[in-house]
Amino acid sequence: MPNPYRPAATLAALAALNLQTPAFADDVPTLEPVLIESDRHDLVGAADTASEGVVGADQLVHRPLLRPAEALEAVPGLIVTQHSGDGKANQYFLRGFNLDHGSDFSTHVMGMPVNMVSHGHGQGYMDLNFLIPELIGTLRYRKGVYAAEDGDFATTGSARIDYARSLPAPFADVSVGGNGYRRALAAGSHEREGLTWLAAVEFTRNDGPWVQPEQLQKENAVLRLSSGTASNGFSLTAMVYQARWYATEHVPERAIDSGEIDRYGALLPSDGGHTHRHSLSGEWAREQAGGELRASAYAIDYDLNLFSAPSGFIKGPQGDQHEQADRRRVFGGELVRTWRPADSASEWSAGLQLRHDRIGSVGLYDTVARARTHTVREDRIRQTGVGLFGELRTQWQPWLRSVLALRHDDMRAEVDPLAGTFNAGNGGRVRDRQTSPKLSLAFGPFGPSGRTEYYASWGRGFHSNDARGATARTNPQDGTPADAVPLLVRAEGSEIGLRTTPLPGWNTSLAVWQMDLASELVFVGDEGVTEPKGASRRHGVEWSNHLMPLPGLSIDADVAASHARFTAPDPGNGGRHVPNAIPLTASLALTLDRGGPWSGGLRLRYIGAYALEETGRERSEAFWMVNARAGYRIDRSLRLTVDVLNLFGSRAHDITYWGGACSRADGAGCNGGDGIDGRLVHPLEPRTVRVALRMGF
Repeated sequence: MPNPYRPAATLAALAALNLQTPAFADDVPTLEPVLIESDRHDLVGAADTASEGVVGADQLVHRPLLRPAEALEAVPGLIVTQHSGDGKANQYFLRGFNLDHGSDFSTHVMGMPVNMVSHGHGQGYMDLNFLIPELIGTLRYRKGVYAAEDGDFATTGSARIDYARSLPAPFADVSVGGNGYRRALAAGSHEREGLTWLAAVEFTRNDGPWVQPEQLQKENAVLRLSSGTASNGFSLTAMVYQARWYATEHVPERAIDSGEIDRYGALLPSDGGHTHRHSLSGEWAREQAGGELRASAYAIDYDLNLFSAPSGFIKGPQGDQHEQADRRRVFGGELVRTWRPADSASEWSAGLQLRHDRIGSVGLYDTVARARTHTVREDRIRQTGVGLFGELRTQWQPWLRSVLALRHDDMRAEVDPLAGTFNAGNGGRVRDRQTSPKLSLAFGPFGPSGRTEYYASWGRGFHSNDARGATARTNPQDGTPADAVPLLVRAEGSEIGLRTTPLPGWNTSLAVWQMDLASELVFVGDEGVTEPKGASRRHGVEWSNHLMPLPGLSIDADVAASHARFTAPDPGNGGRHVPNAIPLTASLALTLDRGGPWSGGLRLRYIGAYALEETGRERSEAFWMVNARAGYRIDRSLRLTVDVLNLFGSRAHDITYWGGACSRADGAGCNGGDGIDGRLVHPLEPRTVRVALRMGF
């Protein structure tokens, strides 16, 4: 006899359904979701944990953004900052992790991985500057290590972003703002004989508030062919992105305080870089009798040349600038089969994931004014990861369901040294494997209206280390012996939580979590070596709320607190604090759109003070910042939008580090060549006004 409680309405199904054509308010292009179930807080009966969700386009359309990657801040508790130029990957923070440029958070766009393994600048480098936020149809996120489809880098969680498949009408958007900001975006779609073509082109220029103008030049284009839906159809997507910029790196705070440089000044004039990301991806899904079959494939051509001088003049009067170069092609895909027997209370799925990185050259070079003077190391890498996973979903009772999963990953790499005085002895082949069991339980729904559900989850996951660290024998800087590190680092997490609707229009979720990481090993691209940091333990609590107190008024309020410590004290100073682990974040977002001519959004973000080094004596400063947006529909095809970023002109720092550096006033090679320890800061951009005019056709 068929079980009426079979878990067919899974989160993945909700996400797939939500990839339909967005709507336009008053014929003005405004992406909106199709299903109310896509609300990130309203997943009772569909979610596996309390800390996952699906963000629809309507939750992004009124959100003022300084940078494209800030769309990820729709994930409760996730913080996006920057310590360099806008062409470089952002800094990310979540659940007591300084994710650096993405080392412990996995992101996919249109089925393609964004994180880069064995990258020239940092492991898991996650550059989202190619995103076009206006095209995002859904952003599906999970936190923790509990999902079977999540593999490398998905330690704190993962996000999967998909663009809309079609637009009801084409539009053009022109934006201007302070500090030379200019942006033009044109997008539209056309359907013929069951096929839908979508195209978008974006051009961005920006100097920023910096004494050294950023001179950012970004070109971006998307062409997508699709048919049907994400759960029963196909899509082919071509993307082209390239950018060039000058950067103002973080600088010693004392250089600003003493007046040596301006608050928005730089120590060296030629930092920055250029990059490109060209890709072709395809996704196919077919609903079959008693199940579903999904397949995807992708090819990515990627290039980065990044010039940085994070320590100023430690090495000499010409400065410490170095170049990190990365040239690669990435190929991969996924195949997933799901079975839903009509006479069973269970749903089975099995999947295969493959990724191969052909890194033609990844190197670190000493430079002066972007001219190479010395090769520290240069390598060729071939790295392949294979993931197999199986998942069993079972509805045991109307009030109890489970998700049992098992994932096995096999990663291998071959590193060939190409150049470097002390690099010849490095390289070789390495292989590592990990089997990761996962279990989630959902209890409910309970209550008079059936709107309360409880969750318990446990699982194992991992992030990979740079293959150069896993094949190291000598330090490429000086030839001293170096110990190789494991290719895979295990993570183990657990979580309990609930999701409920205490009052009409109020959805809330609460999660209490813990995470153990076997090692905080990080490959330091600035030095070409792996830096050991030891094992760590983190725990915390997250409370997320979504309210609709009045028609057209939406409020999102999130608070996240965490505690991060190394399991053993630092041998140098005895401290156990994990540097740059943010202990408290909060956000408040208000959106008002009642269908009239006026609309708007307001977002407040709070970041608590965090330890800058292991003892915790040196700490950053807590701060809050507000961004605002006001929109006016002039007529049915014309809309004016004004964004005010950093509304109250906060003079806080986007990021603060602790480390050694030398300014010109300190003297080249100061403190015996070790630099002077102190705060290294990158200021928030000042109050900025941007005006956009959008015309629908």
